[in-house]
Amino acid sequence: MLGAAKIATKQVIPAMQLGEWSEVVAIGSRDEARARAAAADLGIPAAHGSYEALIADPNVEAIYNPLPNHLHVPWSMKALEAGKHVLCEKPIGLSVAEAGQLRDARDRTGLLVQEAFMVRTHPQWFAVHDLIRTGRIGDVRSVTGYFSYFNRDAANIRNVPDYGGGAVMDIGCYLINTARWIFGSEPRRVVAMIDRDPDMHVDRLASFMLEFDKGHAIGTCSTQVAPYQSVQIIGTTGRIEIEIPFNAPTDRPCRVVVDDGRDLFGGGEESIAIPTCNQYTLQGDLFSRAIREGGQSAYPLEDTIGNMRVIEAVFRSGKTGAWERP
Repeated sequence: MLGAAKIATKQVIPAMQLGEWSEVVAIGSRDEARARAAAADLGIPAAHGSYEALIADPNVEAIYNPLPNHLHVPWSMKALEAGKHVLCEKPIGLSVAEAGQLRDARDRTGLLVQEAFMVRTHPQWFAVHDLIRTGRIGDVRSVTGYFSYFNRDAANIRNVPDYGGGAVMDIGCYLINTARWIFGSEPRRVVAMIDRDPDMHVDRLASFMLEFDKGHAIGTCSTQVAPYQSVQIIGTTGRIEIEIPFNAPTDRPCRVVVDDGRDLFGGGEESIAIPTCNQYTLQGDLFSRAIREGGQSAYPLEDTIGNMRVIEAVFRSGKTGAWERP
């Protein structure tokens, strides 16, 4: 574990420690006392007082990188050059060019590199894809998503422009990612509206429309409104609603609703319970298993680069007010 970020110590490490294919053997921090405290609290065998020492540890085969966004590519590159596989938090880079550097390093080293979009491993999303594939809602024409929370702490890295902060990079990327996944293609063009915080200058509210060959996706994300998330998928004969699409709970089943559209009062609804699981455990195990068995990652870098192309188009459109092509 590269760093002792909250997402690592509170979510990812405990989840990976439950996995069948993952073992957390070391944690590194620029503050050695913090690394030792985290290791003691989480039962991790080794603690290092620098990122360099962690990467040099011969017992470490792969690193998980949850550092601030602007440090994703530099430290992931260092890990790859040291012979370590890399699972890196999203967004894996701040641009298409940065993500391309990791792709080139992957090809050069033969190591596995994956962006940690944990939703790409959750059974509720695979259930949704099965429902679409089997024709339960006809042909998909529209995807609408919403993802928000409230955070106006100027010291938080999500509110620092130079660190890759803002709503689109932090949570809008999920809306873009899953829309591309549902349609199974890349959007032809993108249009967006972006509102920025007057003091911190990060995007605090963004809405965008993606035009695909077979339909449209509309997403809104915000870091300064009430917490909420939802995804609706509308087809020619029905709809699917994913109740909690991104921060899937680990203490109760997830719920997916399928409606055959017979009326507006839920007469055609079927509620499908997805068994309780931890998507971070699944993510870690699938990544580790791909390393062990020589398979592909659950979310290849080519898909990551496609997502970043759309994100860049969203930001361009937010400035120009015009349709932009990824």
